[in-house]
Amino acid sequence: MAGPAPGRRLRLRPLAALALLLALAPGLPAARAGQAPRPAERGPPVRLFTEEELARYGGEEEDQPIYMAVKGVVFDVTSGKEFYGRGAPYNALTGKDSTRGVAKMSLDPADLTHDTTGLTAEELQSLDDVFTTVYKAKYPIVGYTARRILNEDGSPNLDFKPEDQPHFDIKDEF
Repeated sequence: MAGPAPGRRLRLRPLAALALLLALAPGLPAARAGQAPRPAERGPPVRLFTEEELARYGGEEEDQPIYMAVKGVVFDVTSGKEFYGRGAPYNALTGKDSTRGVAKMSLDPADLTHDTTGLTAEELQSLDDVFTTVYKAKYPIVGYTARRILNEDGSPNLDFKPEDQPHFDIKDEF
């Protein structure tokens, strides 16, 4: 069968045009008849950590991931094992919420806490900078500390807003 005469346009029915577009479009997932499309790749589910649970991930066990929290966000810092693993320089920060220590650039045991009371404006700015440029940029978020979502008495923290959280994406909720 010959193609259209010179100067004439090839006309396709809309459904045929769509099928041709889908067949030739690079990067679109191909679904075969009878197969469901694959869901998008996702990381591990985000979870809530109590202080006791988080303490299990302090880098002491070789076969365990290494977690630490900053601003109530739990990061998997295992890829930085040379910094956070057993005997490493920043191991003291792991297995807990070390927000104050990160803000003050301190490894003093008294500073290895979630409490930001009394920090200076410069320390709070430093905390935000390190949180964004180091932890959020380099390490996957694996959860939140229970303290971030719940009050001491176990009641909901009414100031907690999922949409304000670093990992939140409304598409993940549906």
